[in-house]
Amino acid sequence: MIEIKGFTKIYNKTKKAVDNISLTIEDGEIFGFIGHNGAGKTTTIKAIVGILDFEEGDILINGKSIKERPIECKKEIAYIPDNPDLYDTLTGISFINFMCDIYEVPKSERKSRINEYATKFNLLDNLGDEISSYSHGMKQKLALIAALVHKPKVLVLDEPFVALDPKAVFDLKELMNNMCREGVTIFFSTHILDVAEKLCNRVAIIKEGRLVKVGKMEEVKGDKSLENVFLDIDKQEE
Repeated sequence: MIEIKGFTKIYNKTKKAVDNISLTIEDGEIFGFIGHNGAGKTTTIKAIVGILDFEEGDILINGKSIKERPIECKKEIAYIPDNPDLYDTLTGISFINFMCDIYEVPKSERKSRINEYATKFNLLDNLGDEISSYSHGMKQKLALIAALVHKPKVLVLDEPFVALDPKAVFDLKELMNNMCREGVTIFFSTHILDVAEKLCNRVAIIKEGRLVKVGKMEEVKGDKSLENVFLDIDKQEE
């Protein structure tokens, strides 16, 4: 579970990038976070995973404060940024094993997990190559494998589908649904609104740092598409 309570992030002492937002994302829920570039999505995500400090409010990961108990929280989180910054001089398999060491994945379970995810994302044959030789899409797949291999309880993704090929997009959506059924909490941002519409249980739309719509997908979109709802809100707020 993720609980965001009155979260506010201020830059340069005056600019509120995110203004007093509160959300609860339950276990076994896929929650979509929608908004323009600069709306506050990535700021919120970086605060959730403990990368970014903030001035007001709190964020709880399975009941623990990311401010007060950051290490405990991070052990339960997997985070996929929109542009993974990986160690280019390592091989793919070395990077995955490095992440396994950090998250204390038992060596008896590593091989089967790595093979499962690397096969699914069609990267098994490239794990011995240096990351510097990977394309953007391959780096995204490697980041996904390294994140999933420790079986996180909370999965946070920032624009996860952008660099992926159609097969990888399908496989990731399938994995997210399977993890949801296993009780994992999933929070992700995306500009691909038709994917969010089909995948998410609930959704929030953020604009200029404030939530303008939150609810179950069926309630938010009604008899419209999510894209049309988003565009209507955009016009109303102008």
